[in-house]
Amino acid sequence: MNEFSIWDILRNLGFGALWTIGLSLTAFVLGGSAGLLVLTARMSKKIWVQRAARGYIEFFQGTPLLMQLFMVFFGIALLGVDVPPWLAAALGLTLFSSAYLAEIWRGCVDSIPKGQWEASASLAMSWLEQMRHVILPQALRIAVAPTVGFSVQIVKGTAVTSIIGFAELTKTGSMLANATFQPFMVFGFVALGYFILCYPLSHYAASLERKFHGSLGSH
Repeated sequence: MNEFSIWDILRNLGFGALWTIGLSLTAFVLGGSAGLLVLTARMSKKIWVQRAARGYIEFFQGTPLLMQLFMVFFGIALLGVDVPPWLAAALGLTLFSSAYLAEIWRGCVDSIPKGQWEASASLAMSWLEQMRHVILPQALRIAVAPTVGFSVQIVKGTAVTSIIGFAELTKTGSMLANATFQPFMVFGFVALGYFILCYPLSHYAASLERKFHGSLGSH
């Protein structure tokens, strides 16, 4: 295995995992913020705003994440701007996440009974006041489980950013496999790393979903 020991491999993969976690958190936080804006536009009473938001969501849901990353990485470069891989990866995953989170949250908002809208309208609330004080607090409770569940997709999606040179867990594993000539062992550790990152999130999302349905059944 040349000069690399197992501990050297694990240490380097650990650094790659830290970049994966950092990128995932960035995409989740920024994607959530942008997704909230897309959700607001998606539910706007202006038809052209609705259509623009719907087109945005359909584009990012209907095209591969890899193509989106290429468009960000190479597209901005065509404008004469040098884009480092980490910035392209963060921007690409943010756009990807915002579209999916906006649609997840829209479904949660749509699940709120129409009577809640009618009751709040009878109190002379504006649309924004209805959303802020009545609809979103209820939708938030429903949205927690699927939002946490989607975070697993973000973590796994970071693997695609290795194609544009971002040194996260998969890219680090690829470089180590080439250096050690032990691809099966290295990528076995890479797979284990993703499992360690994703399983707690999947388990937590499932427990939240059971808790939510249980609380509904008790009312």
